[in-house]
Amino acid sequence: MKTDSTRREILRDGGLVFTTAAAGLLSAKAWGRQEKEPPEPEVTATEDMMREHGVIRRALLVYAQLADQLRKAPGAVDAAALHKTAQLFRTFGEDYHERMLEKQHIFPIVRKMKGEAAKYPDILIAQHQRGREITDYALAVTNAPKISVNHGEPLARVLEGFVRMYENHAAREDTIVFPAWKTNFSNKRLDELSDQFEDIEHKMFGMDGFEDAEKTISGVEGTFGFADISQFTPPPPPPPKP
Repeated sequence: MKTDSTRREILRDGGLVFTTAAAGLLSAKAWGRQEKEPPEPEVTATEDMMREHGVIRRALLVYAQLADQLRKAPGAVDAAALHKTAQLFRTFGEDYHERMLEKQHIFPIVRKMKGEAAKYPDILIAQHQRGREITDYALAVTNAPKISVNHGEPLARVLEGFVRMYENHAAREDTIVFPAWKTNFSNKRLDELSDQFEDIEHKMFGMDGFEDAEKTISGVEGTFGFADISQFTPPPPPPPKP
């Protein structure tokens, strides 16, 4: 009887030690899970296209903000920074986003679809071409230490037209064309296309063309004093008249 009692005590104490050790191990694993950063969600193909539009729109905002200065005192506008903006639009916006992604992968599929989206690719491609002509002009007239007085008003007018065209252009792509394109694919295929788009980006720019483009436009905004967006908050509206 005493032997059975001793055996039960040993089993009980051993089980307690094992349970305590196991609990400690599980707790350590749980703590490790808490400490480890959760994996970053993968950027989808459509999200990637839209965030690239964000860089393009920021370049357009620089153009829009400089129009009045170009009219009043073109020589005071930093020609090198404006040239860098146009060069970014050429390499990241036109050569990569428009030509390598939209023209080759998005528009051919949307053009064959039924519905409103199918009417847009031909219009958008024509606007891409006009945009390239405008970028050629902007690069030419800013490729000097100072912008000539003779170029001030024409450049302002051309950039304003460019901004107006692209505001409508990108808005239709984000709300009509890209969502329509997305409906043609399964989630698995969209993941594969995301990887394919990323490969194209790496081949053209290195590891991350978007990050480099965002840094470039941030630097341009800093040069022109546009980095603090609180300055663009408008005053409150007047009280309505009775």
